[in-house]
Amino acid sequence: MVQGNGKDPSGPRSALEEGIAEWRAFLARRQAIHAADADELEDHLRSQAGALRAAGLAEDEAFLIAVKRIGELDALSREFAREHSQRLWRRLVVGPEGGREGALGKEAGVAVGLAVAAAAAVKLPELFGVKMDVNQELPAFYLRNLGLLVLPFLAAFFAWKRELSAAAWLRLAAPFALGALAINLMPFAPGAHTMLLASLHLLMTLWLAVGTAYAGGRFRDHEARMDYLRFSGEWFIYYTLIALGGGVLVGLTGFVFSAIGVKPGPFLATWVLPCGAAGAVLVAAWLVEAKQSVIENMAPVLTMLFTPLFTFMLLAFLATMAWTGSGIDVKREVLIGFDLLLAVVAGLVLYAISARDPMKPPGLFDALQLALIVSALLVDLVALGAIATRISEFGASPNKVAALGENVILLVNLGWSAVLSARFLAGRAVFAQLERWQTAYLPVYAAWAWLVVLLFPPLFSYR
Repeated sequence: MVQGNGKDPSGPRSALEEGIAEWRAFLARRQAIHAADADELEDHLRSQAGALRAAGLAEDEAFLIAVKRIGELDALSREFAREHSQRLWRRLVVGPEGGREGALGKEAGVAVGLAVAAAAAVKLPELFGVKMDVNQELPAFYLRNLGLLVLPFLAAFFAWKRELSAAAWLRLAAPFALGALAINLMPFAPGAHTMLLASLHLLMTLWLAVGTAYAGGRFRDHEARMDYLRFSGEWFIYYTLIALGGGVLVGLTGFVFSAIGVKPGPFLATWVLPCGAAGAVLVAAWLVEAKQSVIENMAPVLTMLFTPLFTFMLLAFLATMAWTGSGIDVKREVLIGFDLLLAVVAGLVLYAISARDPMKPPGLFDALQLALIVSALLVDLVALGAIATRISEFGASPNKVAALGENVILLVNLGWSAVLSARFLAGRAVFAQLERWQTAYLPVYAAWAWLVVLLFPPLFSYR
């Protein structure tokens, strides 16, 4: 494959080609491996490296991570990765060298600049009389425009990094413009439930819109969608870590200033927290892009930790409900809680799928994940029954109809995921089918979210 890949052996080779040549030479020293087997492994190696290159990594980084992944399938490649572990650690964790370091510095500058712009955008409405006050509820303007104040800057970061064309920039701006017009021109009643629902679902649609920029205009491709799912999970980890550190910093700041008689609470609540939360969205995204290999090692650990915990929790809930004979009390807060629970479980399943090597044979963890999916499916069915009963007795409301729709969508996703997982465990299907089902289902979430944003308010008279 090194001589047969169409490249001129006498000309200068890229870092990727040099790495593959070194890897092939390492394999060639082992007489037990045949050329055909090496060719097949190289095809898989090039596929992995190509996906990583498309995600923005340099050639040497893409090669080393791809070898690491291949090492999970092939003992010789694992030995190669182990022999080169010092170089792997230095380049992927400590930091790259040469031109890549300069590129990362430029990306960091752009990310920090956009983070400052997002923080400023959060405070900009105060110039027009929309003020945050710790003694009052958050103004409705901020609830409506929660995603619109920050996510355009995240989309711009990826559009700049992927070097999108002017036409692609315009297409990317379309959902943000539509969302801004819809959410701000609708005549919502004071405290309207439809406003909160539309605002939260608009945040979902805009996050998916950011995915088109992240994918460089290839969001219809399965691999591009899966890469964005991985990014979303990794971004959540980084953002949570930043938020925890920021919370400690804010708490200590309030403590030390209070010790000298200064009360910084209002400033921290109306300036530091909102600006920091907005800027951290961009900083977390840059960290994911710059240090992908670090989180790549954390993802399997996190999924192996939380999958059994969530499975046990759901099974314990179902057993307790059956033992006590208690049903779900369908109130607004309960609906929100169950929707959040099922969304977290669906997100955990997605993250576990994105973190798994699709070439690995089924194992104990796959059986555990099937148990999690089935448990969530049963909880979803119980919640659906309670919601349908409540609607038949007391009529429809925005919250109940939204919860019903979201539970139906999750039911379909979890149901077919359970079928595909069971078939994979039985050796009757490949793992790639489960991956493709998840990425193919993303437009369903987007369509439902836009439906809630655009149609729910007028259907329920903006109340």
